[in-house]
Amino acid sequence: MPYTGDVTPDTRSLSTLDITKLSVGPMDNNAYLLRCKETGDQVLIDAANEADRLLALIGAGGLSTVVTTHGHADHWQALEDVVEATGATSIVGAADAGDLPVSSVTVADGDTVRVGTCTLEVIHLVGHTPGSIALLFRDPDPDGIPHLFTGDSLFPGGPGRTTNPTDFGSLMDDLEAKVFGRLPDETWFYPGHGKDSTLGTERPAIPEWRARGW
Repeated sequence: MPYTGDVTPDTRSLSTLDITKLSVGPMDNNAYLLRCKETGDQVLIDAANEADRLLALIGAGGLSTVVTTHGHADHWQALEDVVEATGATSIVGAADAGDLPVSSVTVADGDTVRVGTCTLEVIHLVGHTPGSIALLFRDPDPDGIPHLFTGDSLFPGGPGRTTNPTDFGSLMDDLEAKVFGRLPDETWFYPGHGKDSTLGTERPAIPEWRARGW
């Protein structure tokens, strides 16, 4: 059955990378396990909750890294347990590092995170939190598309929650410049909660998002 992201767990198999989406916890947070096909190396995006389910998904292959998309507690409830069980390195955007319960390596815009032979590009998106990051994987297959893990910065239907006009403007500016402004419509994005979407599906609504202010 082809990947839809509507139910979890659900796995998408790309040319060099497998992506498995799992919804966990009372807020239906999405956690994403990425596995390099060549090396078997695995990276988890958002150890949000239910450490036992995440560890079962990780399995005997082990885990090299956990990337937390931002510092809100619903995205790291299982982080401490997963790191303790696997020995994985914790990575987070620099401005949100103080919110996490474990010592973490910090990253900034343009940095990279390795998944075996695959590379994720860090995109810093300021607004939902000061240190929010998205992670971009460009499928090297000639027919491949970009894949973007957006945390709570972008959802189907609009940007993530902000609490004041300054943060909203910052997030929209970053989304337009760093995401919609440089990535094609076929880019598939994976949010921190709920269903996936593509940039092309959402792009026509950007003026509406700006006008409504959320």
